[in-house]
Formats: sequence, structure tokens, C-alpha cells
Amino acid sequence: MDNKNSKEINIKELINPYFKNWKYFVGFLFLMIIAAVYFIKSTTPVYKAQATVLIKDAKKMSPASGDIGVLQSLGGFSGMGTNSIENELGVFQSKTIIEDVLKEHNFQTPLYSKQTFYNLELYGKTSPYIIHIIQEKNDVELPKKPIYIKTNNNQITLISDEWDNEIVSSFNKTINLPFALMMISKNPNFKIPKKTKMSDVFFTYSDFDSTVSNFQAQLEVDLLEKEGTIISLSVDFENKDKAKDFLNSLITQYNIYATNDKNIESKRTKDFIDKRISIISKELGDVETQKEGYKSSNNIVDLPTEARINLQLKEQSKAQILEIGTQLELNKILENTLNKKETGDVLPFNLGLQNEAATKSIQEYNTLVSQRNKLLREATPDNPVVKSINSQIDELRGSLKETLQKNETSLALAKRKVEMQYGGSEEVIGKIPSQEKLFRSIERQQQIKENLYLLLLQKREEAAINVEITADKARTIDKAFVFKVPVAPKKVLILGVFMVFGILLPFSIIYLKEILQSTVNKRSDISKLTQNPIIAEIPKLKRSENNLVSFNDVSPIAEAFRILVTNLKFLLPIKDEPQIIMITSSVKGEGKTFVSTNLSIVLASARSKVLVVGADIRNPQLQRYNPSMKSAKGLTEFLGGEEFSSLNDIIHPSGFNENCDFIYSGSIPPNPTDLLQNNKLDDLLSMLKEQNKYKYIVLDTAPLLLVTDSFIIADKSDVIVYVTRSEVTEKSYLEFLNNSVEEKKLKNVGIVLNGVKESNFGYGNKFGYGYQAEKSKWWKKK
Repeated sequence: MDNKNSKEINIKELINPYFKNWKYFVGFLFLMIIAAVYFIKSTTPVYKAQATVLIKDAKKMSPASGDIGVLQSLGGFSGMGTNSIENELGVFQSKTIIEDVLKEHNFQTPLYSKQTFYNLELYGKTSPYIIHIIQEKNDVELPKKPIYIKTNNNQITLISDEWDNEIVSSFNKTINLPFALMMISKNPNFKIPKKTKMSDVFFTYSDFDSTVSNFQAQLEVDLLEKEGTIISLSVDFENKDKAKDFLNSLITQYNIYATNDKNIESKRTKDFIDKRISIISKELGDVETQKEGYKSSNNIVDLPTEARINLQLKEQSKAQILEIGTQLELNKILENTLNKKETGDVLPFNLGLQNEAATKSIQEYNTLVSQRNKLLREATPDNPVVKSINSQIDELRGSLKETLQKNETSLALAKRKVEMQYGGSEEVIGKIPSQEKLFRSIERQQQIKENLYLLLLQKREEAAINVEITADKARTIDKAFVFKVPVAPKKVLILGVFMVFGILLPFSIIYLKEILQSTVNKRSDISKLTQNPIIAEIPKLKRSENNLVSFNDVSPIAEAFRILVTNLKFLLPIKDEPQIIMITSSVKGEGKTFVSTNLSIVLASARSKVLVVGADIRNPQLQRYNPSMKSAKGLTEFLGGEEFSSLNDIIHPSGFNENCDFIYSGSIPPNPTDLLQNNKLDDLLSMLKEQNKYKYIVLDTAPLLLVTDSFIIADKSDVIVYVTRSEVTEKSYLEFLNNSVEEKKLKNVGIVLNGVKESNFGYGNKFGYGYQAEKSKWWKKK
């Protein structure tokens, strides 16, 4: 729980300085917003102009061009392929093309008109003058300041802060300026722009090379898509018309370059092709003559056709030989079967024999055998019908044998004929590879020459056409256009940046002040550095407030001292004799006497007798509240041994409260330390105790860090009130206090923080309790 509270307190302490100074944040933020608005108003708007072009290649070949693509790899025909798009980007950004564009326009001497917040560039129809640069002067200093133009009818007066004298001339006449020869003429198309001041018109000048470099730096060229050939051109200019003219002229100039390049390339290509056609034509004639002689000597009309025919013939012969062989085998099978069969046996039928006579005879034979066998089931072999059928079977059998023998003879003759045909085809086919090799070599040369000849003829026609008809290489997709919203100044961004600065600036100041702050400012600063209790916070006096607390005072200071008295009583021991309160601090100026006096007045207000002793005899301050007592005898005289009839001789009424008396410091002695160590102070305190007149004795002592006087008195006190002052007491002084307490040089110490600002007052106290002490808010004040 303690850790949680500690964290909460730490966070509050971290952010508290910023919340307390919220007025600074509001003020700085307001000032930064005003500054941002002024900055935006005083900045000339810059607009982005853009144009897009498609880079096309008029000489790019289609896939139907066949072998024409081979030439694309040849150096002399590099234009026939697609140009590198990266190279085209470089062309647009080249200094040469920008130089040619600037030569067409008057961009060296931009004309401006001074407006309320910024200078407005005049161009085109809005420019009253046209300035022509006739000749630049070399090795001269260029003008750094604007040159104002004043006109009176036809007279021109040029004025510059860099010149001792004005230059007077006329329109349309050469003007000799220190840096160039120029001519100024009236713009016939001039139209006064609306809401534009034309009283102060001036121009600036830069040499041609610098202007080119400037435009080159402002031009942005990039691909619209990585895989495409569409190029985006853009510039950021103050004048919209100037930006559009520049981009459109850049595209036009690019096309002029490309057209010239194409015409030169086409002419050179045509000349080269004409020479090659003459050579290829002669070579083609030689190859065709060689082909004709080879065909005549080898009796060849068409080698592939003849080879195909012979292959077909060979295959047919081979198939016929196989077929005839099969028929011979089938014929032999039937002859053998016929010889082995008896009269009652049928012959095999439908074996595939391709002889109709034999097949018909076999069929008839089998029919007769079937009839005979059917009759024998019911009759005997001697039956006349059976005998008749047997006779027919024998006749048919002899006829079938004769038919099969003739068929065998005819098949053998056919086989020999086909075999001879097969052998001839094989001989012809065997010669074809060597003939084809030689013929293909000749024919290949002919085809190469023919294709090349046709290619060159086609390229010559293309080159001739390209010379006569040349299309723009860059096709404009979007002419130069200007975006409506200016790219600069970026209002939201600028406003945001200024607002961030408006917050960061007071934040940084407060932060640096906090980390560089070496003095204590508020209660928490002391509580972090020491374990000694803080018994009161005294608010800082305002100029109109009284230094001393009055009777029935309800001011914040009075309440603070009442709190001091209350907390002090917790530190005082309970005893019957007077209680001694020692008031001290680290250095002078921390308010010891102020605290001593007011503490005594508040203690006396409770009808308790209080005596204040001015124990700081080195630098007496107590008598400043009663200047008439500056020469009064006091503590110094008593310590010095001067005889008094009674203590009442050095005790004087305070004049502020009847229950409060003072013993002033007296004159400043040369040896204050010796006086404080001579035991006379002990005698004084003993005498006061014996009187038992005063309940409290308040010792206003010297600062501890400067002298040892207060350490001598410290052991005589019941409680020590250690006064610190906001924004005065160094934090390192509290380390001195801690060491003094640890070394037991000081005891029973209570710390008072004096001079606390209202914003630093602890516990959120806004000074004062009770209704009459409440402060009205500023917005409720009348």
C-alpha cells in the first residue's frame, strides 16, 4: 500500500509542475498558433503539376515477323527492338533537353509582384512585361537582390539596392545591365489578375546554367508502374501556368529528339540494306545455279517425293511377298490334305486361299461327299446313286489337284517378280541419304539467302516508310495538369508542428528548470532530502501585505504561523520552566528574524508571555521592526559584562503585542564567538528562568553554515526551528543539516519552509481557511 501511495505521489509530483504552469502552455500554444497562421499566410503557395506519357517503340517487331527478330541483337539494328525504359527516364532528366526547353521560355528572369504577405510570381497573361536575355556577361557577379521595374509611358526605370544609380531605358531597346544585355517589352496579352497589387513589380536574375540546374533538380521523373512504360513527370512550382508550360514543352522536345534519332537511324539502315541486298542477290543466284546442276546430273525432280514413293513401293513389295508366301503355304496344305483324304472325307474350307476356282471346287467336292455320306446311312456302297456320286467325286478330285498345281505355279512366278521389285526399291533408297545430304546443303544455303533477301527487302521498305512517316515516340496520356491543393505550405503539418513546439517549449523550459533547480521550492523537495519533520510552510508575502501578524489576523500568513505554533508544541518537552526555542537557518536571507518575530507574536496571542532574544550579534536584524531601538543596549552589552541594575534594562516591549518582549542584539562586537562562549548567555537564561515570567524564550540566532555561533547556543535550546526559504535555500544545505543532526550537533529539529509561492503550497492549500479568507475566481471578479 505504501509503495502504491509512493508511486502515486511521485507521478503527481512529476506532472504537478506542468499543471501548475498551465497558463504558460496556453499562452505559448496561442502564440505558436498565431505564428503558424502568419507563417502559412506569408509562404507562397506551391502547386504540384504532373504529366504522364506512354513511351512506345514504332519499330518494335510483331511475333509474325519471323526471323526478323534475329536482327534485333545486331548493333546496327538496335533501334528495331524496345528501348530501355530506364534510359528514357534519363533522357527526360538530362541537362541537354532541359536546356532546349528553357531556350524557348523566359525562365531566367521570373517576375514578381509584392503582396501583403508574400511575393506573387507573374507569368504568361499575368505578366505585364516580357524580358528577353540577349547575352549573358561572363565572369561578373550576379545580382543577389531583386530589380524593381518602374514605368512611365514608354520609359523604364530599373532600381536595385545593389546599384548606386538607377538605370533608365525604353521598351524594346537593349538595356546594358552589369550582368547581361536584355530587352524588356510589353506583354500584349497581359491581363491584370484579380485582387493583386501591381504597384511593386520586380524580377530576379540567374545565369542560364544555374537556371537549368535548378529546373533539373525540381523535375521528378518516375515510372507510373514498375512493369509498365508509362512515365510520370512532375514539378512543384509557385505559378501553375509556368509549371504546365515547362512539362508540355519537355514532352514536345523529347519527341523532337526521338523523331530526329529515328530519321537518322532509318536513313542509315536503308543505306546499309541496299548494299546488303546487292551482295545477297548475287549469292542467291549462285546457289540456285548449283542446285539446278545437281538435279540434272542425278536425274532428280523432287528428291523427297521420289524417296517417299520408293519407300512406299518397298513396303508394298514387302507386304506382297509376305502375302504370296502365305498363299503358297495354304496351297501346299490343301494339296497334302487332298492326297491324304479318302473318298468319304471332306476338305478344309475357308482357309484364306485367294483362288476362286480352287475354293469353288472344294465347296462342290465337300457337297458331294456330304451327299454320299448321307446316302450311305440308308443304302449300301453298291447303290447306283452312291456309285454315281463316287464317280463325280473322283472327277472333281482330279480337277482340284490340277487347279492347285496351276495356282502354285502362278504364285511362284508372282513372288519372284515382287522380289525383284523389292530389290530395286532398296537400291534406290540406299542412294537417297547421300543425295539428300548434298541436296539439303545446297537447299539450306538457298533458303538462308532467300530469307535474308526477303528480310532485307522488307526492312528497306520499313526504313523508307519511317523516313516519310514518323510518329511521336512519347504519346501524351495526360497533358500537364495542376493539383488543386497546394503541396506547400502544408497547413495542417505546419500548424501541427507549431502546436507541438507550443507545447514542447514550455514543457522544456519547465523541465530544464526542474532538473537544473538547485534550490528547494516546495515541501516535497525537503521531504526527499531529510528525515527531519517539516512543521510549517510560510507563504510568500505579497507587496500589499504586512510583514507582521496582527491581532485577530486571518490572513494566510497568520494561519501558517498558527500551524507552526501547533506543530511546534508537539516537539516541545513538557516542563514548568520557560521553553527555549532556537530559530536558525543555513545562510542569511532565509527569514529567521521574520519567523522569530511572527512566531513570538502568535505565541503571545494566546496570553503566553514570550521573549525574543536577538542572538545574532554579528548581523542584528531584530531592530529593523523597530528602527528607534537600533542604539538600544542588549545582548552584546550583557555578554560583554556591562552592569545593569536589572534585566529589565535590556528587555523592551515589542510594540506589537503586550505579551511579547524583545532583547535586542545591541552593538556589533569584534569578538562575537568569544562572547557567546563566556557563559554569560547561560547566566542570562538562568536569570530568565528564575523570573518565571516568560513561557517561551525565542532565540533569533546566526546562520549555521556561515559561523559557529549558533552551534554554541544549540545545546541550550529545547527545540530548533530550522528556517529554509523557497527558491533561496540550496538543496545541498539540507545535507549539512542532516550531517549536523547525525553528529548530534543539533537535536529536536523542525523545519520551516518560508516564502512559498501559492502554486507550490503543500496539500493544495490555497491560503486561508474560513469564509472570509476565500478568494474569488478571476472570472467572478467584477
